[in-house]
Amino acid sequence: MRSLADRVAIIGMGCTKFGENWDSSSDDMIVDACMEAFADAGVRPEQIEAAWVGTLTSGVSGQTLSRPLKLQYIPVTRVENMCATGQDALRNAAFAVAAGAYDLVLVAGFEKLKDSGLTGLPGSASSVIGAGNTAPGGFALAANRYFHEYGIGKETLAKIAVKNHSNGALNPKAHFQKEITVEQAMRAPMIAYPLGLLDCCPTTDGAAAAIITRRELAEKYTDRFVTIKGLGLAVGPGSGRVDENYSFTSFPETQMACRQAYEQAGITEPRRQISMAEVHDCFTITELIIYEDLGFCAPGTGAQEVDSGTFSLRGELPVNTDGGLKSFGHPIGASGLRMLYECYHQLTCRAGRRQLPNPKLALAHNLGGNPGSFTCSVVILGTPE
Repeated sequence: MRSLADRVAIIGMGCTKFGENWDSSSDDMIVDACMEAFADAGVRPEQIEAAWVGTLTSGVSGQTLSRPLKLQYIPVTRVENMCATGQDALRNAAFAVAAGAYDLVLVAGFEKLKDSGLTGLPGSASSVIGAGNTAPGGFALAANRYFHEYGIGKETLAKIAVKNHSNGALNPKAHFQKEITVEQAMRAPMIAYPLGLLDCCPTTDGAAAAIITRRELAEKYTDRFVTIKGLGLAVGPGSGRVDENYSFTSFPETQMACRQAYEQAGITEPRRQISMAEVHDCFTITELIIYEDLGFCAPGTGAQEVDSGTFSLRGELPVNTDGGLKSFGHPIGASGLRMLYECYHQLTCRAGRRQLPNPKLALAHNLGGNPGSFTCSVVILGTPE
């Protein structure tokens, strides 16, 4: 695999407030996120040569982006790849920029879920987790197996929820901006044992956007940018739930996607080399397993690291510094770019009260589907060489 390391730069990003955006249409959110990105990059919409838009259920073509932004007659591609949709849109755009097909490209992702009136994914989108199953039910299988395998309990998951809500309380764009206690998380209404209400991310509306260009052109637009160091995407065979050897305590798709990204970025010791990570905490158990699959700690030791504060905002390797899906919710097409929005602002030292000291490499991770059948994306950003 040829590496894209330092060949593509992100020169501007935008993100709406995530939440129950009843007073905003999909078009409104797209315009808000993209206009912030244009202003951040110091470019005008008419300078954009091509665009990619990610959405799972809220649009059917590139016109969902071109129409509200009046991007007339340029190539606009709609991307859908389960929960990895937003990051996969960026991945495809980055390939086009690195190949020299375009100099200045827009990537956007969005989802309008609250208007569906459902508590999960609408319509046929729910089929990605398998007939007769629910997302909480699938991840509850992973939680119960992990508890059995490693002898931990629900309190570890409660501490992850507390950490992410604490970070989200510092973020004005988060859906939930309120701290919680371990006791509240432990006593929350049960959804699918052992996952309670505060172990699950909410149903949310939101949009996010990025402006990318080739590295050698970045300084033409701005002196404040980051570069893509590595891109990984792994699509599993979908057979885990019928494989009697499937463990449920580890997700091979995460391991394969991060292996691709690490190789491109030259990462051999992720815990030491990565400054921060945004991971797909659709459920608290998911974040716990992701720590281990990304190589941040050994299998079965995640609970000890949670207890020691390793992944807290001021810990050795902060995870979900913006509050994660737990605080932001999960508008599918927007989530991956929202993660990159946080990485971008941390790396350019504009994260406000959440700012980390001198970060150099940031990782963003998306996981779509259900245990046994995932699509996983990993993107690594860094400060330019």
